[in-house]
Amino acid sequence: MKERLKQILAQREKRRIFDPNGTPSAVLVPIYEKDGQPHILFIKRTEWVEKHKGEISFPGGTYEAQDKTLLDTALRESAEEIGLKPDDVEVLGELDETSVKTNYIITPFLGFIPWPYEFRVDGRETEAIIEAPISALLDRGHSRQELRDDETVTTYRYNYQGSVIWGATARILAEFLDIFAQAARP
Repeated sequence: MKERLKQILAQREKRRIFDPNGTPSAVLVPIYEKDGQPHILFIKRTEWVEKHKGEISFPGGTYEAQDKTLLDTALRESAEEIGLKPDDVEVLGELDETSVKTNYIITPFLGFIPWPYEFRVDGRETEAIIEAPISALLDRGHSRQELRDDETVTTYRYNYQGSVIWGATARILAEFLDIFAQAARP
């Protein structure tokens, strides 16, 4: 499955957002095998963070001066938020960039991580880790068309064991699930 995902990601044209006023940021979309099933990892943000309080998201954050690339940003933030060592991540590729109302432009990186793993929730930015079997998310999402500023946009929403995944995280998840479904086809 890993090789098939890498191949699909390498062959597709990634959508980029060019906005000189946007704040570059990156997230890691961590996937792993647990009990013979592919899983995906999310975090629940604390109520103490400045933005996106209590939301379900992927580990990640804003590009900082010490980061050479946005991949460095995603890996650094994952280490800070959940104790995931950068050397333990096998990067499979990039998903499309997406933006949020708070003016962040998010670059998602898909990464395969080992399992079991001793995560360390930092408690400042991350309140909890949420593990979800990918099969459960394939069946529990929904989308709808909305009119925003005279433009029709598709919004996504997923529910998993009482956690609601929406906004940019849901858009990233929807794209990943489409690619995952392609990779799973014979």
